[in-house]
Formats: sequence, structure tokens, C-alpha cells
Amino acid sequence: MFDHVGIGVSNLGASKAFFLQALAPLGVGVAMEVPQAVGLGYGQKPSLWLGATEQKPIPLHIAFTADTRSQVDEFYRCALAAGGTDNGAPGIRAHYHPTYYAAFVIGPDGHNIEAVYHGSQVI
Repeated sequence: MFDHVGIGVSNLGASKAFFLQALAPLGVGVAMEVPQAVGLGYGQKPSLWLGATEQKPIPLHIAFTADTRSQVDEFYRCALAAGGTDNGAPGIRAHYHPTYYAAFVIGPDGHNIEAVYHGSQVI
């Protein structure tokens, strides 16, 4: 459905560093940079834009697809090491579906960042 999403961040450098470290296990890197914004994604395709704003960003929930449970675990470890705050350790969230394996971390601007592996569940 979405081609890309942009979110406001209060400190572009700090948010860029956080997201790059947290999402490295998922293969996410810098796809494009322009003044006051950075596009993160796979290869040259930006999927998540971080844009500098002087306003306080409204916290969002952003979920990233992981290919394995170990990627979810590594995301969680890297996100905490990057300064994120725990919002749900890696584990099964059966209330979504029986193989929903996810972890949640609050990022620098209060955004709830999730990595999720759906397993063999068809959704």
C-alpha cells in the first residue's frame, strides 16, 4: 500500500544514528539524503524518511518486517544499545496470531519502533 512514509524528528543526526543502528540487523541503511532529511531503506529505495522538524513530533508506531526471529532479537539488542527504551522484549504475541514474534522499543522522539517476524502464518 505505501511507497514510503515520512516522520518528523527533533534531532536528525541522533535519529539517523538510532535508526541505522537499530535497523542494521534488518538490512536497512541510508538510501538517500537531502538537506534536512534522510531516507532509509534497502539499497537505493528509501521507504522511511526522517525529516528535521522544530515542532515536537507526534509519537507513531512503526513496524518493520524481519525475516527471522533472530533478526527481531538482534533489532531489540541494537535498538537498546542505540539508546532506545524497552517497550516489549522479543517474544510471541499470540493475541495477534500464533506465530507473531516481535519486539518493541521507544526511539528518541517517542516513536514505538517494532520488528516483527510472522513465521509461517499467512496474514
